[in-house]
Amino acid sequence: MAILKLTLRFNKRGILVKGSVPIMSKVTLTIDGQKVQVDADKTILEAAQEIGIKIPTLCYHPDLSLHGSCRVCVVENLANNRLLASCVTPVMEGMEISTLSARARRARRRNVELLLANHPNDCLGCDRNGSCELQEITHEMSIRREDVERFAGETRDLPVDETGPSLKRDPNKCILCGRCVRVCEEIQGVSALQFSSRGFDSIVTTAFDLPQSEVNCANCGQCAAVCPVGAITEVSEIDRVWRVIEDPEKYVVVQTAPSIQATIGEEFGFEPGTVVTGKLVAALKKLGFDKVFSTEFSADLTIMEEGNEFIKRIKGHKNLPHITSCCPGWIKFAEHNYPDLLNHLSTAKSPQQMFSAITKTYYAEKAGIDPANIYTVAVMPCTAKKFEKEREEHRDSGYQDTDAVLTTRELARMIKEVGLDFANLEDEHYDEIMGSLTGAATIFGTTGGVTEAALRTVKEVLTGEPLERLELGYMGIKEAEVEIGDRKYNIAVVSGLANAAKLLDEVRAGSSKYDWIEVMACPHGCVGGGGQPLPATKEKKDKRAMGLASIDKSNTIRKSHENLDIIRLYEEFLGEPLSGESHHLLHTTYRKRDKN
Repeated sequence: MAILKLTLRFNKRGILVKGSVPIMSKVTLTIDGQKVQVDADKTILEAAQEIGIKIPTLCYHPDLSLHGSCRVCVVENLANNRLLASCVTPVMEGMEISTLSARARRARRRNVELLLANHPNDCLGCDRNGSCELQEITHEMSIRREDVERFAGETRDLPVDETGPSLKRDPNKCILCGRCVRVCEEIQGVSALQFSSRGFDSIVTTAFDLPQSEVNCANCGQCAAVCPVGAITEVSEIDRVWRVIEDPEKYVVVQTAPSIQATIGEEFGFEPGTVVTGKLVAALKKLGFDKVFSTEFSADLTIMEEGNEFIKRIKGHKNLPHITSCCPGWIKFAEHNYPDLLNHLSTAKSPQQMFSAITKTYYAEKAGIDPANIYTVAVMPCTAKKFEKEREEHRDSGYQDTDAVLTTRELARMIKEVGLDFANLEDEHYDEIMGSLTGAATIFGTTGGVTEAALRTVKEVLTGEPLERLELGYMGIKEAEVEIGDRKYNIAVVSGLANAAKLLDEVRAGSSKYDWIEVMACPHGCVGGGGQPLPATKEKKDKRAMGLASIDKSNTIRKSHENLDIIRLYEEFLGEPLSGESHHLLHTTYRKRDKN
């Protein structure tokens, strides 16, 4: 007799998850007079969103577990006049909910007023001014200063942690929504942040309240990306960059990461994913940078080095799986948590660091400029890049290779500061000598892009045959089987450090089937980086990735080994991939860090 095996999965509220057997039942309820039928595992908030009813939220985030702490989303159950936190309350058959009742509106307003009573409210000096969710809700509820002053009392005066090169934490601005705690634990698996103390003394802090720079933190900035206020932000380098631009003795060279061209437009009213490369270049030139280049040039260089490194490993059957190394958040995570696997990581530097090393050697020589006067600035989607530039290993040019890193948000603030009409700038082109780039380099900005770019070159070098398009997607763990010559290679692409840990545990246990693993710390890869425009929803990240894919598709040269400037660089300066000079300038080492 055949036995039917059923696997039932339940969500965090104990309700049967969609996709289980039996099929999810439906529930009908009424919200503000509108009937809506939704799956039984939905919350009131999700049901309201399905029919276009907006309920304000602060602690809620669609990618994270439910928290229900801020009570900004309360609604009224008309059956019993109870106020319910809509983000955590499951729907029930026959519910009648009002989001507009006087009790619900007064309760939401009072909860926001109480949050403001303990908040510094220094909006003019805050990095999140104009993009702060608390500020937006305060405006929408027409809350005035006198409404908040009636709750005046003791406020916090805690030290601001600015010790790290990447992230700044201001606990005085924290509203205890817990988003940063949840993203660090659930998405990244790091748990560098936790709640401490109780009541008025409650704070979000690191282990033993240590500075951020002294804990097991990847510097990925996902905490800053989900923080609704200015409690966690990037360490700003704007003033430093303005000073060197204004210094006539400094020759300031800027590079822009591949993803920036499809994300910075959001800061100026463009739809997510809109490619604004020409306007980006024009804006940088108007800001006063002496030369403007794309990191896509050195992304192609990275493929030449890392692709040949992979070929060397598979021929020698050594240190497989080969694991990519261009994400600095992932590198620091591995150094803390998987030091025994560091020999699996590619020794190739990230494109940012390769570009800066080449700028202060090859480019300085070609342009006839004293490298001591060159100041290199990188515009990156990533807060961990600020940490990466400070690593002792990245001084192979004879100087600190990268001098400053601006996030996408920081560059947007600089453009706004001088009043540039970004949307109407005439398109301009990247400068020459290191200005050529390929479609392979562009897709570095999304999860799976490094893998596809590398395999385009690896397969063609080994067999002379082109690689078929890989459809790897952008989220979680994706895998593929790629045939190169007479062998099939197992490929894995992963984003989010908690997902990466699952694959690394297999490698550590000796049970991994993969030959190549790409790791990106941030979900969706660089388009979802901690320094990108806010808010960054899944839908926006998808559109950003599609914008980059469109550039790759339209590019006439889509393979790194066909980049003419890269070919010239090897002929005139480096010799060949993995040569002595290449290894000196373009490769690095890693170190074991304290796990705790």
